[in-house]
Amino acid sequence: MSIDRKFILNYKHAYFENSAIICADCMEWLSRIEENSLHAIVTDPPYGIREYDAAELEKRSNGRGGIWRIPPSFDGHRRSPLPRFTALEENDRKRISFFFTEWSKLVMKVLRPGGHVFIATNAFIAPLLYNAIIDGGGEFRGQIIRLVRTLRGGDRPKNAEKEFPNVSSLPRGCYEPWGIFRKPLPPKMRISDCLKQYQTGGLRRWPDGRPFGDVIPSERTPQGEKRIANHPSLKPQTFLRKIVYAALPLGTGVIADPFMGSGSTIAAIEALDLSGIGVERNNDYYELAEKAIPRLKNISITVDSASSEIKTGIPAIQDDTLFTYV
Repeated sequence: MSIDRKFILNYKHAYFENSAIICADCMEWLSRIEENSLHAIVTDPPYGIREYDAAELEKRSNGRGGIWRIPPSFDGHRRSPLPRFTALEENDRKRISFFFTEWSKLVMKVLRPGGHVFIATNAFIAPLLYNAIIDGGGEFRGQIIRLVRTLRGGDRPKNAEKEFPNVSSLPRGCYEPWGIFRKPLPPKMRISDCLKQYQTGGLRRWPDGRPFGDVIPSERTPQGEKRIANHPSLKPQTFLRKIVYAALPLGTGVIADPFMGSGSTIAAIEALDLSGIGVERNNDYYELAEKAIPRLKNISITVDSASSEIKTGIPAIQDDTLFTYV
């Protein structure tokens, strides 16, 4: 299934086998495309909004931090910069809430009834984000817990590490939440009716018939993928391919990523022979995605129902099919 021109409009764009990407502000794009035209959304937005502003990115690249925290080594590991969500001020929180409420309103307009939104977040932002999406019309359907040791948290009190060596300011991060929302079904419509009319309403089961689970053992993004797509929020293909697989209950339709970044979600969509449209306002990231998507797509990963663990060695949940590197 190729991407319809109606999603491209007059934006700078590039086509792939089944998908396309455009360089545009997602709020403008969402306001322009047709109602009920998307089947699902899978995305990892910037939070605080401002962490991807040019001034903050410059501070990050210069090692000065700004909203980006330049963390110390932890257990011998050198950690990547992380947005300091705990340092967000009240105005920042209001800004996030307003932005995602308005974003949700637009998303609920363009999704087909029963279409799902999978949105990455973190423990600090999740309550704020979830309430905003609900205020915008989304129906909360739960969340996915991506089990991954991100090396976030676990630090001793800043500038008092020696004074309080047995204290952590926050728990060590071992999971990443992804909120699941659905555009409400029309009154009295059953899921079966929604599937027939809109190809939406539920989540796709694994090939052996088992249901999609809400706990997914994962790994930190491999260095090989980071070398392909140097983006601070890059998610691994092993995880993203599971999400995009589940997002289309009948295996057909268009998945959008309104905050595309370096294109990893579109690469996962392409790898599974599905169709997607990626939107990115930062021209540098757009151009990175144009080059990275074919390479990320070609990373060889298989579906292994019998495997009990993945590359990280984290035990698998019994009712979850695993994608593993080969």
